[in-house]
Amino acid sequence: MRYLPLTEADRQQMLSVIGAKHIDELFVDVPKGALLKDLIDLPKAQGEIEVHRHMQRLAEKNIPAGRTAFFLGAGAYRHHVPASVDHLIQRSEFLTAYTPYQPEIAQGTLQALYEFQSQVATLLDMEVSNASMYDGSTACAEAAMMAARVTKRKKIVFSGGVHPHYIETARTACEALGLEIVALPAAIDDEAAVTGKLGADVAAVIVQSPNVFGTITDLSKIREAAHGAGALMVATFTECTAFGLIEPGGSYGADIVCGEGQSIGNALNFGGPYVGLFTVKEKYLRQMPGRVAGETLDADGKRGFVLTLSTREQHIRREKATSNICTNSGLCQLAWTIHMTLLGEKGLRQLAALNHEKATQLAFALGAVPGVEVLTTRFYNEIAVRLPKPAQGVVDTLAAEGVIAGVAMSRLDPKAGMDDVLITCATEMNTHDDIATYADALKKVLAQ
Repeated sequence: MRYLPLTEADRQQMLSVIGAKHIDELFVDVPKGALLKDLIDLPKAQGEIEVHRHMQRLAEKNIPAGRTAFFLGAGAYRHHVPASVDHLIQRSEFLTAYTPYQPEIAQGTLQALYEFQSQVATLLDMEVSNASMYDGSTACAEAAMMAARVTKRKKIVFSGGVHPHYIETARTACEALGLEIVALPAAIDDEAAVTGKLGADVAAVIVQSPNVFGTITDLSKIREAAHGAGALMVATFTECTAFGLIEPGGSYGADIVCGEGQSIGNALNFGGPYVGLFTVKEKYLRQMPGRVAGETLDADGKRGFVLTLSTREQHIRREKATSNICTNSGLCQLAWTIHMTLLGEKGLRQLAALNHEKATQLAFALGAVPGVEVLTTRFYNEIAVRLPKPAQGVVDTLAAEGVIAGVAMSRLDPKAGMDDVLITCATEMNTHDDIATYADALKKVLAQ
């Protein structure tokens, strides 16, 4: 058979080699009470055609982002990904060697990692980048743990503008290390609240710009307050195309800048996989999680690439590793690098300007709807609006009308007390007709 290639004779031969008369002998160490006596209550086996039809029906329950007016943000952004990106990452040279365990053999992959690091460090205005991480939330959690190692302190303060999922991921990762996570109340403009919470026991303050509400924050005062208290400043983000238009965390003197890279080269894919970006000041290089690809010369004096630093638990460091993350999201990182190379600096700036233009149009359109208040005044491509009704109900109703309006803040943080706040986003993929459809549909729903 196509999926079960072994014959009964094959099975008997394997059993005889290991000295077993029957397959049940392989499970003698399992307690009898844990063994199933009957078949699991699942549908019987079907043919390939039947299975394909069933999976197709399930897939059709999803609504792809390109099929409707789509204004989802809050960490998941719909951008155009050139067809050449997917074509190149599927070449066998990259596809089969994306996470090299004998790395120096895969020179092309190592060079791609090296180029990726150079691009990320430049984009975020930082000195050193690693060769990527799972996603933005785990990168943020790793930054919290790294700050604790550097400062020998146990408290991490999150501003009220950091994405709630990032905070919860950090809380989960840091709990076993005995680190205290202090999350300030959700705040659309969070600068002032952060600077008043920094004491001598704080390892790091973690801020986000643009924050989860879309607000662009001046991080300079926060950095001064953090450094004055002997703490590190970690600047995180969910939308990396923003730095084609606004200053990144590195420009404000952040010690660690990390976040989500999905917006470049990586489609939404119904939730992933994504790619985490992680950069540090050079003096903290040895405490940085993940791995670093470096440039060198081989025995013949030719240019080559190596893993310069690889202190993950699966390598030489074991229990002393700086991270136990066991992947670098290699194909996602490669897609990011290819797309960024295609854009170049000029293309990225043009893309960012177009995103802001679309968001401005969206803000004006929604602000004109009776009862809607635009809360975010300094934004890139994402805004928060206050509705005269609970936001989650409005989102559900608009979805039934064919408009994916965004994310209710109550879904991200039920305890925030912002049940009437909707986070919405416009990118270069949104047309004038999309925005008009959204505004008209929202007006209709709020009038009901």
